Amino acid sequence: MVVQAYILVQTVVGRSTEVRTEISRISGVTLAEDVTGPYDVVVRAEAATMDELGALVLKRVQSVPGITRTVTCPVVHV
Repeated sequence: MVVQAYILVQTVVGRSTEVRTEISRISGVTLAEDVTGPYDVVVRAEAATMDELGALVLKRVQSVPGITRTVTCPVVHV
């Protein structure tokens, strides 16, 4: 079963497009879009396990220059 999540990303002012472009190149990211509101980029990502998803966020997404904060929202199937 694939684990999926939405990652809400805040960026340095004026850097959202650069951040979105860089994030969209990361393996496991299925969608990255610029948005308005309290977050600047919304990302959809997937991995084989929750641990792999956590590593994707911590090691790959959060290392993109220009990101100030992320919130990860795992998808649940009820």
